[in-house]
Amino acid sequence: MTDTLPIAVAQFAPTADAAANIEAVAHLVATASARGARVIVFPEYSSYFVDPFDESLTAHAQPLDGPFVQALTEMAGTHHMVIVAGLLERGSDEQRVRNTAVAVDGTGLIAHYRKLHLYDAFGQRESDWVEPGEPAPPQTFELAGLRFGLMTCYDLRFPEVGRLLVDAGADVFLVPAEWVRGPLKEHHWRTLLHARAIENTVFVAAADHPPPLGVGNSLIVDPLGVELAAVGTSTDVAVAHLDVGAIGRVRRVNPALALRRFGVQPR
Repeated sequence: MTDTLPIAVAQFAPTADAAANIEAVAHLVATASARGARVIVFPEYSSYFVDPFDESLTAHAQPLDGPFVQALTEMAGTHHMVIVAGLLERGSDEQRVRNTAVAVDGTGLIAHYRKLHLYDAFGQRESDWVEPGEPAPPQTFELAGLRFGLMTCYDLRFPEVGRLLVDAGADVFLVPAEWVRGPLKEHHWRTLLHARAIENTVFVAAADHPPPLGVGNSLIVDPLGVELAAVGTSTDVAVAHLDVGAIGRVRRVNPALALRRFGVQPR
């Protein structure tokens, strides 16, 4: 019998009401748990979000051991899951915050990643409000024979982030996002998710905000670029059963990683 690991992507629209965000996350975690999921990925800025960004960001930023992570830890323990979500984390000063993805199980924080590439593109200036993470060894976690690595939203446009994760042993990329709508943006989102899966021969699971701000289309892709499960434009959960043996089989047929001639160095 094939070993599989059920994982979920959860699509919802976080707001400036932190308590309501936790309630929404709790509902979607319970839904995913009822469908058998053992890992669930939520969007970027799940703890707090306002559009456009303003000074309220710093007032609602939290530490890594703050109320949002504590709530996730309780949910993870109740449902025996790993929960990955975007946290508005306190920055190093009073001016900017950090855009952080946290991975939590029933014991607490097991990995966190601060977004490296800020969204200073398509007329936006995330760096006016957010400080970038520093290049560092990827933080990963393991579950049921698979290693999971984190990246965030705009990082998808930088394939070297995926290379660093796969070089750290990641079999699955988890991607919280707030992929802003615009001309061809849904096409970019879907293309980049499939490309990161294909070029690294990994699974990719990505969660976005739904329209009108995000493009929706939260989805899970396998190492050959096949979509396993997806949410359209609604608030919902999609679950896929990852074949734990697929990574090895695909890499025997397509040994692209072993044939690489270049590595990645930070700058």
